[in-house]
Amino acid sequence: MDSVLRTQSRFGQRALLLTTAAVPLTGWAVHAIALHKKLAASRRDPLTGLLRRDAYTARARRLLARHGHVAVVMVDADRFKEINDRLGHAAGDRVLASIAARLTAWAGPRAAVGRLGGDEFAVVLELPSDRRALRLEQLVRMLHTPVVLDDGRTVDVAASVGAATPDVMGARDLTRLQRAADAALYDGKHSGRAVLATAAHATVPSLNGRRAGRPGTAMWGRAA
Repeated sequence: MDSVLRTQSRFGQRALLLTTAAVPLTGWAVHAIALHKKLAASRRDPLTGLLRRDAYTARARRLLARHGHVAVVMVDADRFKEINDRLGHAAGDRVLASIAARLTAWAGPRAAVGRLGGDEFAVVLELPSDRRALRLEQLVRMLHTPVVLDDGRTVDVAASVGAATPDVMGARDLTRLQRAADAALYDGKHSGRAVLATAAHATVPSLNGRRAGRPGTAMWGRAA
């Protein structure tokens, strides 16, 4: 009987030690999860869920370094200020979130999709040359699909699209490709078509990696 009691006692002590040891480990695990969530949130734009500028830039550069057939795509909502002024900021937020969702669906899970600020977005994705035109046309159609607001109203939306690729530009530098894509975007502004950058677009004057003279360029910090 005594041996049984001693065995039970030793078992109980081991269980207590294991439980005691697990408490700080559990605490650290919870802390680590909280830190991970906080870090993930800091990388994402709270309105659209897209990558913020720094997180987008890091992912975009990795894609450019690892994959041969890639494209840098710049997207700028058309007449967005009119939507905000006419329908209110809640409607504007809904439009931005819808654009973000469409970009994410179009680009796929392996792409870098970021909101650079305001109504400006950027995507870096794998895109073979033989599918380039078709995929960009598809994106334009998606971005021109009306948005339904929470109150049931429908808003006509549009966006301008410019793209640049390393094979055409002769470079894999993100800043240079974004600058060329941005210049191409403004060549086709309000045209309802995507414009693929040529070498000439790389010579357009820029400020912080964006086309000089475009709204907001004076406010940008370091170039992506």
